[in-house]
Amino acid sequence: MSRLVLTKQRPGYFKEQKVVSIYMQATGSSVQIVDNNFQSLDFDNDTGIEQSICRYCTAHCRSCREAHINAIRESSYHGNSHIYQCELGLLFWISPIYSDGKFSGVLRGSGYLSDKMDMPAFTEKYNALCDKTIAPDKFMRRVLAIPPIDAEKTQSLSEMLLLCAKSLSSGNEDYHEVLMLRSKQQSSLFTLLEELKAKHPKGSTLPYPLDKEQQLIASLHRGDKAGAEHLLNELLAVLLFSNQNQFRHIQLRALELAVLLTRAGIHSGGSIAAECNTRYLKQIQEAKTIEELMSTLHSIIENIADQITSFQGIPHASALRKAESFIRENLTRKISLREIAKVAGLSGPYFSTIFKEEMGENLSRYINRLRVEKAGKMLLETDFCLSDISAACCFEDQSWFSKIFKSFTGISPGKYRSQGGQLYSAVV
Repeated sequence: MSRLVLTKQRPGYFKEQKVVSIYMQATGSSVQIVDNNFQSLDFDNDTGIEQSICRYCTAHCRSCREAHINAIRESSYHGNSHIYQCELGLLFWISPIYSDGKFSGVLRGSGYLSDKMDMPAFTEKYNALCDKTIAPDKFMRRVLAIPPIDAEKTQSLSEMLLLCAKSLSSGNEDYHEVLMLRSKQQSSLFTLLEELKAKHPKGSTLPYPLDKEQQLIASLHRGDKAGAEHLLNELLAVLLFSNQNQFRHIQLRALELAVLLTRAGIHSGGSIAAECNTRYLKQIQEAKTIEELMSTLHSIIENIADQITSFQGIPHASALRKAESFIRENLTRKISLREIAKVAGLSGPYFSTIFKEEMGENLSRYINRLRVEKAGKMLLETDFCLSDISAACCFEDQSWFSKIFKSFTGISPGKYRSQGGQLYSAVV
């Protein structure tokens, strides 16, 4: 069995020793603790692969060290475990440790070969990887003596090590989850940004989509956290696309959006406003990166969505979902407040009141917005004339259609079609 060497003067030494020893005994893996300066604080002196194999590999001081450092950075940034392998096919998995919200090191597991290892190819190059301080055939035998492991088991070992790393972290117990969520949000945002880059010419500017702010507030009012988070990313993607290298401008927009979200909290009877003013707004003002801005805005949304969900009555949420579904299914014909309220199981006046309160816009504007969205798709995806599209989306006439369409998009339907849906504007 491997022997772990730790520095007893290190804070948390005995807890680290116990956690790591149990993991090693349970899995048969070797484990090292690496600090935030990428230095190993403990190592295996007997049979661990770092001492029995890696020290004799010519790549150990070159590409392997770089691979270890990159993996540590990746893991520490995302708060999650990370699996990778070296040129020899040796597998490693690491999990980050945090102290009071700051990265302090990783646990690094090893002790297996990838079962996908290309043995013929490896046999050809192993002689070059051996630094000749050990006989090449002996070096090869040591490598081949390491047991292979499949991807599923490696993932399980990685997840187990992450639980150990969490138990060794101090301060915010949910910090790993916070970073994982932030990573997921960033991935979604940058996917949307790439879609905009593919759709619009480089250097073009998109007008800030104020209608999506209304949709965002509406999503929050009905407790749709996932929908609100996606709409926030759509807003941020437009800001990033139209304001490249203009962090201050994006930051100011973020502050405005935070105030808007605060008002949503006030309107819903929660205590969100005070928290935004004392903590979230300060975080936005002090942010240095887009990632920090995005993380704070998503935190505000999560807070608001949770409070609104607990504050609003479930019957209202259910009634609004029924009404929304009915409206979307009947956009192509005239529908009255009485019809919609009946579907929701409420009286007309009461439904109209709670719709405005919980959706953030009145019923007629909401219906017009959906019809404009439908018309926009038809303008880009069909050859129908404007009068036909106007009729298909249930506008009174083409003139009214153009007026409503421009009120939401800032341009006429004809210009929208001629520009292929690209909305150029110098003001964002």
